[in-house]
Amino acid sequence: QVQLVESGGGLVQAGDSLSVSCAASGGTFSKYVMGWFRQAPGKEREFVARISRSGRSTVYGDSVKGRFTISRDNAKNTVYLQMNNLKREDTATYYCAAGSDVLVTAAGSYDYWGQGTQVTVSS
Repeated sequence: QVQLVESGGGLVQAGDSLSVSCAASGGTFSKYVMGWFRQAPGKEREFVARISRSGRSTVYGDSVKGRFTISRDNAKNTVYLQMNNLKREDTATYYCAAGSDVLVTAAGSYDYWGQGTQVTVSS
């Protein structure tokens, strides 16, 4: 059983940068593909980014491509999401997820989820 705990969310202004982290425990972190998703009130959960087990391969959702960067440190059992040039529409609860056999953008293919961290972008 893998436990995931996100941290680093907060309130920022449009155009600012923010980094969120997700610490994993209870499993072999390097065995899992890691993903970030987000969900705004009244909206469906949206794929943000995914990183391969080694960290060499990444995929991004269209709405964040070029602004967000996902990375991981397998020695620290942690995955990161660096968010630059934040926009109001990036306001959401951000969740990290772990999966061993995932379809890149499909939330249902991830096995473990964190509790989420809130990111609010004001104008």
